[in-house]
Amino acid sequence: MTRWRGGAGNGSRHGRWSTGPQEFTIDGAGTHVVTAGRGDRTVVVVFGTNTCVAAQYPLIAALSQRCRVVAADLPGQPGLSSGDRPPAADRLTWYGRWLEQVIDAATHGPVTVLGHSLGAAVALACPAGRVEHQVLVSPAGLVSLRVTPGVVLAAAGWMIRRSDSGSLRLLRQMHAPGNRPRAELVEWLPLVARHVRSSADPGPLPAPARLVRRTVAVGARDVFLPPRRLRPQVRRALGAELRVVYGAGHFVTDERPDEIAALAHG
Repeated sequence: MTRWRGGAGNGSRHGRWSTGPQEFTIDGAGTHVVTAGRGDRTVVVVFGTNTCVAAQYPLIAALSQRCRVVAADLPGQPGLSSGDRPPAADRLTWYGRWLEQVIDAATHGPVTVLGHSLGAAVALACPAGRVEHQVLVSPAGLVSLRVTPGVVLAAAGWMIRRSDSGSLRLLRQMHAPGNRPRAELVEWLPLVARHVRSSADPGPLPAPARLVRRTVAVGARDVFLPPRRLRPQVRRALGAELRVVYGAGHFVTDERPDEIAALAHG
């Protein structure tokens, strides 16, 4: 997996858009951070379960055309940060403190935080005072995830086969109909199945205490978080209106990277 993330034999995957990686130790966890782009505005990006910065380069590339980007691999997920997962009982609180320290270590001044899926739950748990805007995309932590029979079957096949065909079937569940998953994602997920123990839905978060500008978006065909299910809780918990990105599913950050980058820059 390390060879894939580093782009062994094909140059660094980060090298397509990165100005360089940094390594920090935060609460005892090695943390891999990549920066890209330039500008007065900084967007800190945190992705979700079973992915990493190297696997999500379309969004980072789109953001780096507009601003400075700081993207961090979550400890305990299959990136280049520490593989040790924080204790389950206090996991989101730990991740929130971790993200606050990433912001302090890697940025200066006010920042926007963009989180996808589990990364959005981490953003909501973060108490950092320098966050002026949260962009929460397909956010876990507001409602429990819907798991359909199609997802269960595809996930079981992915775990058992650990092959590109099983990976493709699962990714199709997480994309809108007609959107073909990128070859790099198809190649990445079998490695995750072979080497990583997947983590569960973090469950609902309590309403965040800090008042901050929030933009919440979801793909119109998100299999886990259908807009009709997510919208009422976004209004109740966050006082925000849900933005629906048409022609996209749960992997909206990969299916519509320019639209998501525009939300963070707005």
